[in-house]
Amino acid sequence: MICLQFWRAAPTERRPAYGLALFLACLVMLPAVRNSYADSLPPLKIVAFGTSLTARGGWQPALETELAACLQKPVKVESVAKSGETSLWALTQIDRVVAEQPDIILIELYANDATLHRFVSLAQSRKNIGEILDQLRQRLPQGRIIVMAMNPFSGLRGLIRPFVDSYISAHQAEAQKRGLEFVDHRLNWERLTPDDLATAIPDGAHPLPDIASKIIAPELVKRIAGNNCGE
Repeated sequence: MICLQFWRAAPTERRPAYGLALFLACLVMLPAVRNSYADSLPPLKIVAFGTSLTARGGWQPALETELAACLQKPVKVESVAKSGETSLWALTQIDRVVAEQPDIILIELYANDATLHRFVSLAQSRKNIGEILDQLRQRLPQGRIIVMAMNPFSGLRGLIRPFVDSYISAHQAEAQKRGLEFVDHRLNWERLTPDDLATAIPDGAHPLPDIASKIIAPELVKRIAGNNCGE
């Protein structure tokens, strides 16, 4: 628009020369104008709601950067997460999630429910996640809710979660019953060789942040942005 105004202000006989110069100048200015416009947009607000797989995950900065580049607008990811906690704790944290007024809520709340010593039955876990999803849908009607399955467990961390797949399936079923999205990151983790997987998750539960970023962030960008990347 600014370039057009300068062209119209030029003397008629000089417009061809002005036009070429302005065209080249505008090509140079365009990225700066586009970046300035993107920076002025309100950020896409995401809340990651979960356990240590979120609290210690380290994948959130990569999600911010990659999704912002894809959508060409700022992205802010906040976490409401605590190591060792279950869906019972999560029920007490819904106010915190709502207070952030997120556009998107990413949820992983099965991992500690599934440990034998937490004594959260499969039925109780399913009831809890259902209530959490219902409250979030009611209180954040415009929010996009994505329930997630994270990385596989191994070693002692796997032994104390013998029925973790059943807990994941229960949370997935509750999400899908409500027409909500489900992302299973395990599929991408399982593409690693056994040796690479053991290196990536040295304690059998918590992936190294740099590897988690490479596995989790691209999948979420693809799911959140869809075909809108770069538009």
